[in-house]
Amino acid sequence: MSEPSKIDFRHRRIREIEDITDIVAMIFPGNTNQQNAAARILLTLKAAAETVPSLRVLEEQHGISRRTLERTRAKLAHVGLIENIGPLSKRANGHPGWRLSGRMSGAMRLLAEKIDTWKTDTRPERQEKDERLVGMQLS
Repeated sequence: MSEPSKIDFRHRRIREIEDITDIVAMIFPGNTNQQNAAARILLTLKAAAETVPSLRVLEEQHGISRRTLERTRAKLAHVGLIENIGPLSKRANGHPGWRLSGRMSGAMRLLAEKIDTWKTDTRPERQEKDERLVGMQLS
């Protein structure tokens, strides 16, 4: 059976996560090249004291192809694990480049809160909206 190409976001899989290896395997299932590139990117950014101006150095040091590096970087930025700080950004402090981001972890906490709130929300307007969504009466 082949590995899926989308993020493997099953609750049991999330419980089993222990380190960065498990995280990149979840985000890039079945693609060891992108898993390797993602681990290199994340560990480089974690070790950096400031923003990293370019990730191209990983291409040269570790033999990662430009295409793999760019696709991996794009997906990591899209899911919110890394972010690019522009030179005009106030957050750059004169050091534009790439850094680890808290967007994904913040969004996951917010999602968990929203789910918990929805489960206990019994306001009539919430129930009406739920009824419209499914097109039937809920008790």
